[in-house]
Amino acid sequence: MMRILLVASSARGHAIADALMRSPQQPEIIAVTPARNPGIGALASSHTVLPLHDTEAIVHIAQDAAVDFAIIGPEDPLANGLADALQKRGIPSVAPLQSGARIESSKRFARDLMAKYDIGASPLYRTFTDANPDIIRHYIQHDLHGEYVVKFDALKGGKGVKVGGEHLDTVEDGVRYACDCIRECGAVVVEEKLQGVEFSLISFVSGTQVVHSPAVQDHKRAFTGDTGPNTGGMGTYSMPDHSLPFLDPQDMQSAKAINEQVAHALLAETGVPYRGFLYGGFMAVRDGIRVIEYNSRLGDPEALNILPLLTSDFAAVCNAIVAEELTEQLVTFAPKATVCLYVTPKSYPTAMKEKGAPVTFPTPNADGRIFFGDISQDDAGVLRLGRSRTAGIVGIGDTLEAARYTALSLCKAVDGPVRFREDIGSRELTDARCRTMRDLRRSAIVVTDHAESGTRDPAAAASCDAETSSK
Repeated sequence: MMRILLVASSARGHAIADALMRSPQQPEIIAVTPARNPGIGALASSHTVLPLHDTEAIVHIAQDAAVDFAIIGPEDPLANGLADALQKRGIPSVAPLQSGARIESSKRFARDLMAKYDIGASPLYRTFTDANPDIIRHYIQHDLHGEYVVKFDALKGGKGVKVGGEHLDTVEDGVRYACDCIRECGAVVVEEKLQGVEFSLISFVSGTQVVHSPAVQDHKRAFTGDTGPNTGGMGTYSMPDHSLPFLDPQDMQSAKAINEQVAHALLAETGVPYRGFLYGGFMAVRDGIRVIEYNSRLGDPEALNILPLLTSDFAAVCNAIVAEELTEQLVTFAPKATVCLYVTPKSYPTAMKEKGAPVTFPTPNADGRIFFGDISQDDAGVLRLGRSRTAGIVGIGDTLEAARYTALSLCKAVDGPVRFREDIGSRELTDARCRTMRDLRRSAIVVTDHAESGTRDPAAAASCDAETSSK
């Protein structure tokens, strides 16, 4: 019987375990998590609670269980070299080695890699290692015209990127934050602030073999209408054709090509095949797409959308990744839409006063999934809220509307002091994204007509409306 070490946290780990247990091979899951997750615990053969930075303890668990390979979910153990430590003991991982994981852990490495290998999808950027406010100020004011993003050059729990006009009010705020970053981690990336619509494309990678999953759009803002502070992600959606309403076919082709180029560049740069999941965070802009960032893992919530759609044997897919035998024929997804809505404590992400409150969930039908995140289970079997995102609730359907209806119905049946965003996947929100792209790309057409500098086919300006009405 196949044995798999799952190093996980959050609902993403529950979704990975669920996908593995749908395999006809029925593998044994040896789970290691930083806190007990009742969803993972119900599926795993063994479930150990350990800090994920305790690399040696995790390696010993893997050796004692004689696992065939490991799947590593979160970014911190990847950046800390857990896959390297396992490999030294003869245990391969569905996860990159530390050198490849730098695509996420170092913003500087990611941008420089794309520049070195002529992957022309980055915004204008510059790395600073000297905390000289005059030089940084000049770059922001003159090169970026005051439209800037400042990126901490290391992992910082999702809080290292700050955008001018959103998190930083003035140029001086940006200069101060950039200097603080340099003093703390030695470098900072300052780059052009882009205008457009963000989306994600996660690819399964085994060396030079790259297979793409459906595109997904995340919603970071805490409240309805994309208002409030940023979160880890309040929900996501995907479409039956595996594209998104505001993207045209060239956008999808470009995103896939960029992920493929990055996988090849990582092999050329590090000398080590990248094996695992490569998460491209993109923005559709007026003349194509740009890379916002890269992650070296499955996204959360994105994994909750794509893994339930997987019609392949996920255990076999993972085994093919570590054996470098991945093919497109091995990885197939159902032509269905998904909507994932995160249920959170009512006061999340600020006060988080509801910690410990009891919560109950409905039983989903065949078109629904519930993946547990920051939630505990007491000795009496009662589920209790944590401080962060409680559970990702997923609806699957032939249309986006059907998937959203299932997700909303399940969310409304949750009993406890929780909330969720009702607008994710709605026609109003997807139409708004399409209007944004239509307006941006119409402006690009005007530039083409007058200055011969645009690259967008005029037919693309109408594609959003046509795709939205057909989907």
